[in-house]
Amino acid sequence: MRGQVLDALRAALIDGELVPGEIYSGPALGERFGVSATPVREAMQQLALEGAVECLPNRGFRVLSRSPRELAELAEVRALLEVPVMLRLARSVPADAWEALRPAAAATAEAAAAGDLPGYAETDRDFHRAVLRLAGNDQLVQVAEELHRRAQWPLPGAPRVRRADLVADAAEHSALLEALIARDLPVVESLVREHFAGSPG
Repeated sequence: MRGQVLDALRAALIDGELVPGEIYSGPALGERFGVSATPVREAMQQLALEGAVECLPNRGFRVLSRSPRELAELAEVRALLEVPVMLRLARSVPADAWEALRPAAAATAEAAAAGDLPGYAETDRDFHRAVLRLAGNDQLVQVAEELHRRAQWPLPGAPRVRRADLVADAAEHSALLEALIARDLPVVESLVREHFAGSPG
């Protein structure tokens, strides 16, 4: 139950249903999702660890506001972490291993075409996780996924991400696979840096 509520809350955050700066009570959210307040509070504790909300004793949970600077800093850190790894993988991972990731890239394209922002956020993380797992470093995967998730919380007052932006972002996954298969290191580096800088998810 906690996992289902956590997924629902994450989707509501990404979709802008839970508004930055607003305070939400556990019982009210429990009623909204048809569950008791306990799994909501447990899920919110996890979201607090992820930097999405802050706990307010006896009041509930405030959705934290993000700034463009914070998102730019997250993009920079993600690039510092993932670009060297992807360049190393591009030199060593065989083409058939990259081919096996095409379904993951296709899943992001399907979510983008449907305009499903929460679905896109999830499949985007799935794709990046699958790439980084090829490095064989579980700690890397865990840290990168936490940074990725933090980068997906929207800016306060920002317009909803357009479907065209999601489609363009998803297309970069397929282009990255092609570059990795071809071991085209300059293109790999350029695509990853641009992906982080302009990613809607």
